Formats: sequence, structure tokens, C-alpha cells
Amino acid sequence: MREFDFIIHGDEYHVELKSFVGDVAELDVNGTGYSVKVKQMAVQQSKTPILVRSTPSNVPVDNPKTSKPTQPVGAGKVLSPLPGTVLSINVNVGDKVKNDDVLLIMEAMKMENEIRTDISGTIKLIQVKPNDTVLEGDVLVVIEG
Repeated sequence: MREFDFIIHGDEYHVELKSFVGDVAELDVNGTGYSVKVKQMAVQQSKTPILVRSTPSNVPVDNPKTSKPTQPVGAGKVLSPLPGTVLSINVNVGDKVKNDDVLLIMEAMKMENEIRTDISGTIKLIQVKPNDTVLEGDVLVVIEG
């Protein structure tokens, strides 16, 4: 509830705004209740700019960037689960890996995260190197089954 004091033509009025729903304001003026319909309300500009993000044109909307934890990653690609920086790479091209092996270590939000594989196979391609910054969904390693 907001309260205002007005002086109109020398007369003093104490106004309490009880509620404002749609274009109807419920007011109490010097102890008398009024229901007032507001004709047009001035819109006050915000001092804080509003950030509007557009959908990038190169990312398909129906194709998520990452897999759900219960789903196997398709096509032998190990994707970054979160944005961060690559600290170290524990494998080389040609290495054989099995399910749950640690491929690399990433730092994200001041924490080290082990990036593990969920498939077995041979490392075909390593897309990153230490100190690279990656985004969620970026391809880190390609594994050939």
C-alpha cells in the first residue's frame, strides 16, 4: 500500500492506494473509498537497459548441444558439458580408451572437472589443446569405435 499527501486548490488530501489491478485503482481519500478507472497511465522508462538475446542462426533449435546423462553420445564425439578452460589432456591420437576413462581435465567456475568417455574405442581426433577455452557443446575428442 502506498500513501500520498496532496494539496489541491488549498485543500489537503491524504490518499492511500489500496490496490491497482488492470486499469482500476482502489483508493482511500481522507477515509472515503473510491474505485477509480485510469484512462491512460504514463509509462516510466527504466534506467536499466533490457538485454534481449536472439537465437544464434547457426545452432539448430531442435538439436540440443549436449546429450542427457542417460543417453550415449552419438557419432563418437565427446562434447564439453559446460563452458571452461582445458587444463590437461590425458590421451593422444591413436590411444585405446574404454568406457569411463578420463580424457581431459577442464576448469570451470574455479573447479577442476574430469571429462570422461562413455564409449570405448580409439582416439581419432583431439579438437582442443591445453589452455583452450571451450563452450558447452563444443567437440573435445572424437573416438572411433
